[in-house]
Amino acid sequence: MNFKIPLAWLQLAQQKVRFLVAIAGIAFIVLLMFVQLGFQDALYSSATAVHQSLRGNLFLVSSQYKSLTSNQSFSRTRLYQALGFDGVESVSPMYLQFAKLKNPVTGEKYSIYVIGFDPGRHVMDIPEVEQNLDKLKIPDVMLFDRNSRPEFGPIAANFDKGDTEQTIEIFPFDAPFGYRVRVGGLFSLGPSFGVDGNLIVSDSTFLRINPNTRPAEKIDIGVITLKSGVDANKVLKNLKTSLPNDVQVFTRQEFINFEKQYWSDRTPIGFILNLMLTMASVVGVVIVYQILYSNIATQFVAYATLKAIGYANNYLLNVVFQQALILALLSYIPGFIVSIALYDFAMKATKLPIVMTANNAVLVFISAVLICITSGALAINKLRSADPADIF
Repeated sequence: MNFKIPLAWLQLAQQKVRFLVAIAGIAFIVLLMFVQLGFQDALYSSATAVHQSLRGNLFLVSSQYKSLTSNQSFSRTRLYQALGFDGVESVSPMYLQFAKLKNPVTGEKYSIYVIGFDPGRHVMDIPEVEQNLDKLKIPDVMLFDRNSRPEFGPIAANFDKGDTEQTIEIFPFDAPFGYRVRVGGLFSLGPSFGVDGNLIVSDSTFLRINPNTRPAEKIDIGVITLKSGVDANKVLKNLKTSLPNDVQVFTRQEFINFEKQYWSDRTPIGFILNLMLTMASVVGVVIVYQILYSNIATQFVAYATLKAIGYANNYLLNVVFQQALILALLSYIPGFIVSIALYDFAMKATKLPIVMTANNAVLVFISAVLICITSGALAINKLRSADPADIF
């Protein structure tokens, strides 16, 4: 069997140290792209975790709503007005506000996100919350997010060990005195770029925690459940047309997209992640260009010789593009492997949902190939100028 080793591979492998350095350099660019995409996905996924966990078909918020981490309350009356529309089966008000939780060990206070709703209504589609709704009906009982960041203390660990009588002190912002609540259970939601931890209480407990800053009339989200078989878009249109302009109505996907857009367009972290992803691509093109250009310069005599014996420019250009594809493939593999390990480390350190997805794996591979092909297209200008007459 006559097996021919491609010229592109032979030229790359001729100088093994340079070849390995080139692979390492491009793999680092692949790693950077994976990191940027991983954190970007974690940003959007964590920011919309509450949205995705809500039961309901439509969602009513203030017309001034920007994101869940900003307080934009509106009158509960608007939600009850929505109950009178055809197709609406039920409505559920939700209260959201930051408070300070006192670490039971150190005594330090840290900002935590408090979610309040009527436990008689199934508002959140989280199995652990569903199982503990009866506990929330007891005054001054809370559910603690087991995935909250560690600065809140060993609350979840103590509960798992059987300490069901833990009492935690919650402080409204700018309040000298706190309100004591008992840990009745745990749930899993996780922090985000704007939230370090979460706890869930009943609406009545929520109002007792915030006696002076939150009147019962002011709510943050109105969850609207429609009757079976009803056209959600038709009800949505009717609500938008009939309700006053101090509120706005979203479908679930619109609600999620609105939150993503806020973090992408209106926050520094969204801008920085997008910028870093762009810069990684530009730097990748420059690095691969230098690698291919240097390789062409080293093999310039060989290319001129091939031209002298009759090989056309297209053949030589094809060799360069093959080298670009080889570099992309061999660099992607170590970049992918290291990224998985880095994702796992970052997820444990930050509690953010940083996970490898098939979409990101394919996107980075395609990006790596495009970066290498673009660099090859820029580098072949020198190859076109290879003239045998100048060499010999």
